[in-house]
Amino acid sequence: MMQYRSIIRILGLLVAIFSITMLPPAFIAYWYQDGAGVPFILSFFLSLLIGFVVWYPNRNEKSELKVREGFLIVVLFWTVLGAVGALPFWLADKPDMNLAASMFEAFSGLTTTGATVLTGLESLPKAILYYRQQLQWFGGMGIIVLAVAILPMLGVGGMQLYRAETPGPVKDNKMTPRIADTAKHLWFIYLGITIACAVSFYVAGMSAFDAICHAFSTVAIGGFSTYDASIGYFNSVSINMICLVFLLISSVNFPLHFAAVRGKNIKTYWRDPELKAFMVIQLALMVICFLVLLEEQIYPDLLSALNHGLFQAVSMSTTAGFSTASFSSWPLFLPILLIFASFIGGCAGSTAGGLKVVRVLLLFLQGKRELNRLVHPRAVYSIKLGRRPVPDRIVEAVWGFFAAYTLVFVVIMLLLLLVGMDNISAFTATAACLNNLGPGLGEVAANFASVPDAGKWILVVAMIFGRLEIFTLLVLFTAAFWKD
Repeated sequence: MMQYRSIIRILGLLVAIFSITMLPPAFIAYWYQDGAGVPFILSFFLSLLIGFVVWYPNRNEKSELKVREGFLIVVLFWTVLGAVGALPFWLADKPDMNLAASMFEAFSGLTTTGATVLTGLESLPKAILYYRQQLQWFGGMGIIVLAVAILPMLGVGGMQLYRAETPGPVKDNKMTPRIADTAKHLWFIYLGITIACAVSFYVAGMSAFDAICHAFSTVAIGGFSTYDASIGYFNSVSINMICLVFLLISSVNFPLHFAAVRGKNIKTYWRDPELKAFMVIQLALMVICFLVLLEEQIYPDLLSALNHGLFQAVSMSTTAGFSTASFSSWPLFLPILLIFASFIGGCAGSTAGGLKVVRVLLLFLQGKRELNRLVHPRAVYSIKLGRRPVPDRIVEAVWGFFAAYTLVFVVIMLLLLLVGMDNISAFTATAACLNNLGPGLGEVAANFASVPDAGKWILVVAMIFGRLEIFTLLVLFTAAFWKD
């Protein structure tokens, strides 16, 4: 029997806790006297009230949660908090946003997609600008806790691999105190990386406000900026390289950071096959971008080509989506290559989007095994990650995940074509939102303002699908899930 009242109780608590995130932007509004404080104060009291009303009648429902309740809580966590997070955008006078645009912006922030419907960012109140970045930062932390503490327990294809490395997320499918302990350690690592990033940006020449805002979206691999020109606004090689380094750090599996910190041993990184594959992919993309820009003479000198080529390769392939230049005007081979690279994304258990490197690696190894079997039908081949054999059950789960991912991609793209988007815009908008990337090509190269409202709602669903690793949301649409 599904424990609905327990789920509602947890949800009420989450909304009440989330209401506190409305206070820092309200303080920013007061500090800068930008007149945008009222929507945040209203949103604070409104979300606190909603949380209390939902929680209070169910406050004594504290039954043990099973796997099914876990799925439902995770999906409701993102959808409800995304909807509550849209309140300040909807209530604000500037920017003047309708419900679809407000929901799109909030979900884009919380899922760390980084696609925006806003233009003229420089003229917006500081409180609104800060709030967008803060949404991404909290979303980024939510993703890590989701990937490390909850998804392995729910058995979402490929994530089971990290059961062994993750300190204690599984014990008879119960939510144990060790999950909270794991999440706490990861929170400190996440916070430490964010502070280091903000300090680095500040030293490199950003204002304190911009440094904090961009650190939030860099470590969350979100891609929101306080300027229309994104990171390109600063026109600084050192800022680009700092951003690049922290994007790479944040794309690494966070339990791996935890293992390295706890064991005080940097060699932990070199033993991880997923990280090795990730670095090879990044290096290959950087070299290709640099050489093509050099060959086509897009930039006047070698250093400019190197700066833009390296930054854009990492920014797009890690699904951050920051830009230093209008990369959509580059030779078409590069934008398309980088959008396809975003399908791979970062490592599992990181804040990056995409399929994740470990899944792509397993798909590659499985393909290689099938080719070997064609040549030697009677031979027995096992798939190994590093020195560890991978159970066939996990490989099957990854194939299932890939099939579901492809199906969801096709359906969303067809729906966007149905509401009137052109083919290149529909394809890249789907990729940008399902991979939690941000920018696309065509009419969504700069922003998503021109997407019809129906298209925005479809893309909100795409962002949630991408963030929740497809299966977590898809399972809710099966009859078996709702049967006792």
